[in-house]
Amino acid sequence: MVRYAILEAPSNLGLRPTGVENAPTTLLQLGLGRRLSARCAGRVEVPTYNFARDPQTRMLNPENIADYAFTLANALEPIFDQREFPVVLGGDCSILLGSLLALRRRGRYGLVFLDGHCDFWTPQEEAHGEAASMDLALVTGRGPSLITNLEGQRPLVKVEDVLAVGMRDNEFDNDYLQQNGGLSIPSELEMITLADIRQAGFASAIARVVKFLAREGLDGFWIHLDVDVLEDTIMPAVDYRMPNGLSWAEVVVCLKTAISSGRAIGMQVTIYNPKLDPELSAGRSLVDALIAGLSFSTRRTVL
Repeated sequence: MVRYAILEAPSNLGLRPTGVENAPTTLLQLGLGRRLSARCAGRVEVPTYNFARDPQTRMLNPENIADYAFTLANALEPIFDQREFPVVLGGDCSILLGSLLALRRRGRYGLVFLDGHCDFWTPQEEAHGEAASMDLALVTGRGPSLITNLEGQRPLVKVEDVLAVGMRDNEFDNDYLQQNGGLSIPSELEMITLADIRQAGFASAIARVVKFLAREGLDGFWIHLDVDVLEDTIMPAVDYRMPNGLSWAEVVVCLKTAISSGRAIGMQVTIYNPKLDPELSAGRSLVDALIAGLSFSTRRTVL
């Protein structure tokens, strides 16, 4: 049976202090922990935000992000030791570094990446220096060693062990997949874009997810849920909005599919900004979706 443990990771180091740092407190106030019957596993406090872009890495807060990754990974260790399923509440997407570092210490794990953006920019290409737009590139080893080679473990996840679901930023940037002579998104990256889902059908996309989850050679999978993967009209509380997206029902099915596989070993939720949700209606719907997606009893991978 799944035993959930909620770990708060209110980092804004990879974005800006605009409100995502308040997401863990808000989601818990809306009843997420109580409704999941989850143990409160603590809170990883965030260093002071530095608004100056580092001239060497061209990133914001690179040293603090690296330090935060170590601290978050260490906080996840006892959760895994107790064979609980961690639900890490961010914060921005840069927390993926700490989550995957904890797993990289233990073996070879895959990543189910539910995100409206592919987050494969490099520091040289990303306009603002925000790691939240680079996290998938960073965890697959693309970028400065300070961030990508944590504990000498580069990459934290192999690019061929990643399944990116629901991205749609490529629809708004014709050069996205071939970044002006820069680093291209590697062909080994398995992607199911929103356009793929709408063209082939959601059932076909889920069949691809199931096939990916069943692959051999991995010790399990981590789930990354950036809420901007959702339809903009139902989840407007994100800093970088785009039209379209997945429905609540589609996200719930994705979560249920991953959980019911028995191979998911934890997840994180990122980018929800309560300051952009004054009535907290999107937050309440998010809690409902997480409960519906995670409330599925199953045996899971033993770490």
